[in-house]
Amino acid sequence: MSTTSSNRFGEGWSLHNRGLTYYYIVFFFLRGLMHRLCIGSVKGNLLIGKNVAIRYPKNLHLGTQVIIEDGAEINCLASKGMHLGDRVSIGKYAIIRPSNIYGGPIGEGLVMGDNSNIGPYNYIGCSGKITIGNNVMLAPRVSIYAENHVFDNPNITIKAQGVAKSAVVIEDDCWIAANVVILAGVTIGKGSVIAAGSVVNEDIPAFSVVAGVPARVIKSRLG
Repeated sequence: MSTTSSNRFGEGWSLHNRGLTYYYIVFFFLRGLMHRLCIGSVKGNLLIGKNVAIRYPKNLHLGTQVIIEDGAEINCLASKGMHLGDRVSIGKYAIIRPSNIYGGPIGEGLVMGDNSNIGPYNYIGCSGKITIGNNVMLAPRVSIYAENHVFDNPNITIKAQGVAKSAVVIEDDCWIAANVVILAGVTIGKGSVIAAGSVVNEDIPAFSVVAGVPARVIKSRLG
């Protein structure tokens, strides 16, 4: 049932607090056992917190050592399914939503690599396909949208004109800081850092540091 290496605890952890941590993990593990009966496929350990909602779970495919924290919502109604790699974590109250559960078009879904996380209160709108690589960190309150509302015709309500889907790709080893918004059609290159509060509306070269609204490259990590 171990989810990390033997160096889980650093300095300052009392024996009491270590015991409490394992107590919480046991309950996460037991909830995982219950949920995995309905999920499409799970390769290994699955830890699930309180009040997690997994809708249309047969479309969800998980690696090993996946953690889904309290209050997260994963809507798995997606034409290409939902695929999460090994050692992925979904933070508290994150929402992953390819489709509206009350009807309408079915979205494409999400593919996420190993050792990556979706942060607390993230919104992942994967009606168009979203691909997140390995070792990607999403901080709290990141929003990703793989669609745009169509508004070309002023004689029809925007709501009635539907949406245009466009894929989003976040390549390996990126850090997306808090409150970043990533818009449809964007590719963020490998090893990039997106500063807090940025709005990314165009492709970002690999190993870039970007900031601003809209986000612009401020330097390269390559020197």
